[in-house]
Amino acid sequence: MPLLLSPSPTRRQFLAAAGTAAVSLTFAPRARAQGGTSPLRLALLSDTHIPADATETYRGFSPVENLTKVVPQVVAANIDGTLLGGDLARLKGLPEDYARLKGLLAPVMAKGPVGMVLGNHDHRANFFEAFPALKPATAVVANKHTATREAGGLRFVLLDSLLAPDVTPGQLGNAQRAWLAKELSASAQPTVILVHHTLGTNDGELMDADRLFDVLRPHRHVKAIVYGHSHKYEVIEREGRQLINLPAVGYNFNDNEPVGWVESVWTSEGVDLTLRAIGGNQSANGQTTSVHWE
Repeated sequence: MPLLLSPSPTRRQFLAAAGTAAVSLTFAPRARAQGGTSPLRLALLSDTHIPADATETYRGFSPVENLTKVVPQVVAANIDGTLLGGDLARLKGLPEDYARLKGLLAPVMAKGPVGMVLGNHDHRANFFEAFPALKPATAVVANKHTATREAGGLRFVLLDSLLAPDVTPGQLGNAQRAWLAKELSASAQPTVILVHHTLGTNDGELMDADRLFDVLRPHRHVKAIVYGHSHKYEVIEREGRQLINLPAVGYNFNDNEPVGWVESVWTSEGVDLTLRAIGGNQSANGQTTSVHWE
């Protein structure tokens, strides 16, 4: 999935290189206090769970209503692009789910580039049917939706952990892990990975999480992993890497968790994460968590 390119291409160049539907990309220079590369500002969303039926609710939340609230906030924010961390559709990734999602995201896609990974409630073929420009002519990993892009002095690697629609656990698989190992060996640039599934050992998480860390271990330039799935907002550390668990847009699983998105500012040294809660536990709304790495 295309993400961000630097320096800024023309709209035609960006569409040709990235394959993104109806987006343009403009990097506005932003001076940093200490000089160097300007920060990269991204909206981070996950677990939108958009259904075909706009009236559908779960745990008292309306995913369509929630995304309808989030979209104008993202459009109004000072950002360079948007990342979505999977579970884009409600349950099984129906064509009608993606049609509604595409309509809701139209203002965000018009503002700038949008990168999406797939989760366990997505359907790869239906997703590509709704977003045909996102399907590469030749997949770098068969039956997986993967990509690497560089922006703001960082390298972003988007992974596909979808095992099967509406099957809770996820899996990268041997081929994708082998591809990732080659990608990480190709550049020592500070790298961020985006994947849907959480990285624990429970049955519903990424089944090959330990093998993922086997791949990552020699590559200390992988600084952070961003994911969703748990509908929980949390920043923890594992083996010196920052694990950023995004809150869900659609609904939470626990009343203590926020519902919303995260506004982020990235540099090669770290990221500032500001919670934008629109539901659930909003006590931390507007608070910024600063994460730094060496």
